[in-house]
Amino acid sequence: MVVNDWVHTIAGIFILVSLALGLWVNVNWFWFTAFVGANLFQSGLTKFCLLSIILKKLGVRAQ
Repeated sequence: MVVNDWVHTIAGIFILVSLALGLWVNVNWFWFTAFVGANLFQSGLTKFCLLSIILKKLGVRAQ
């Protein structure tokens, strides 16, 4: 998998886990869901993604 695939996979996992935690543990976990969504929106507009930078430094191939 390349960096972009990892970013989408990790973001999807974060969203699903935070939704489950928001339903079954505490509704404040929905703030984490909103944070991940806002970061995805910002990344789409600015093309800056901190997770992709971290993954590249960890050796995940870019393309």
